[in-house]
Amino acid sequence: MTEDQASPASRFTNRVADYAASRPGYPEDLWDALWKKSGLERGDAAADLGSGTGISAEPLLERGAALFCVEPNEAMRREAEAALSGYRNFYSVNGTAEKTGLPGASVSLVVAAQSFHWFRQDEARLECLRILKPRGGAAVIWNERRLNGSPFLEGYERLLLEHGTDYGRVRHENVSSRQLAAFFGNRYEALSFPNLQIFDLEGLKSRVRSASYTPPPGHPGHAAMMEALERLFAACEEKGRVRMLYDARLYVGKPLAATPAAWDK
Repeated sequence: MTEDQASPASRFTNRVADYAASRPGYPEDLWDALWKKSGLERGDAAADLGSGTGISAEPLLERGAALFCVEPNEAMRREAEAALSGYRNFYSVNGTAEKTGLPGASVSLVVAAQSFHWFRQDEARLECLRILKPRGGAAVIWNERRLNGSPFLEGYERLLLEHGTDYGRVRHENVSSRQLAAFFGNRYEALSFPNLQIFDLEGLKSRVRSASYTPPPGHPGHAAMMEALERLFAACEEKGRVRMLYDARLYVGKPLAATPAAWDK
């Protein structure tokens, strides 16, 4: 097992540029729903746990949240700092979901976007309870890539299954309803929003390289994977583009054992 595979905090160190360039954002409707459900107002403090390069942070900053971006990977944290430095309400924190370093009862919302599957989830739940204000809530967010529905989507999934290093083990779809229930109890709502990316060949290559479960440049399996990707693109492209479709999932509520409050008014 490589160092990348062994440590969740270090898996993306050599993929930061591709991650920032080619990972999908989230639909505006999702952020509007979260803002409404959470009752967050401009100036309220929130924490983005496992904030990475800042993809999930910017929509919250734009809406006026005072956002503490908690990220243990230095390279990803520095990328976010460069991208988000223009926001006066952005705060970069070297910490983890299990040990944020934030004061107790200091934030009104915690968000985990594309990161929950890396957490030690019960420890993270307790840390969320510690840093949340009594009426605060939590949101778990994913872009869930569609695995079928077009030759490209189906071929892309086959490519990852064949060439991925530990794809089956670490994919975020492995988080079960039982794990979500252990984090939220029965006090959460699940919402879904369509999302997509359109790639040319170079953009698609960057998207593949951004995944921690694909062999990076220099790995013995990298060249074969990229050759297979070029063949897939050639077979599926229309006017030099392919479409990657997602369902953006939002789970929003209160961590289990949080102080009861009127979340759903």
